[in-house]
Amino acid sequence: MIFLPTELKGVHVIDIEKIGDDRGFFGRSFCIDEFNNAGLESNFVQQNICKSSNLFTLRGMHYQVGVHAEDKYIRCHKGVILDVIIDIRKNSPSFLSYETFELTEDNSKALYVPKGCAHGFITLTEEALVSYLVSTRYSPENEKGIRWNDPMFNIKWPSDNPVLSDKDANHIYFDPKSKALDDNYLEI
Repeated sequence: MIFLPTELKGVHVIDIEKIGDDRGFFGRSFCIDEFNNAGLESNFVQQNICKSSNLFTLRGMHYQVGVHAEDKYIRCHKGVILDVIIDIRKNSPSFLSYETFELTEDNSKALYVPKGCAHGFITLTEEALVSYLVSTRYSPENEKGIRWNDPMFNIKWPSDNPVLSDKDANHIYFDPKSKALDDNYLEI
């Protein structure tokens, strides 16, 4: 496994060291020892899978607060997504910055998203299948979201009219002075 740091503190692109031949390739997509050696959370308690059936389906921008804050490990198994991460950790050097990453079934790259980052993605193909491991159980009362088109971040989405759930369409604009952020995150 190859761990590549990004501009966002604690976020990593994780690439597979592929061993290939005319049949395809083999590679390790997760290894607890390699995650621990890289200083990343390796105790995942839940795996989620998400299938999207429409081009420009947007899911996000989600995060959980308090003891339910979660580390995520995300991979696109079918299709193509543009994954977006916003750093909302008040004591982070990359606070209020965002970065985008293209994850595809062909590039086999994954993302590690630490606690304190909002996460979402938009599909760039008609169909996409995404899975992600999380370090804490889902807690509806601790789930928060940021409006996908919040002008504070001015994210460059590939569509101005994405397919959204009612919940995602109604997320509020981000308040960087929110008390929830004080409870949220730990030392960087």
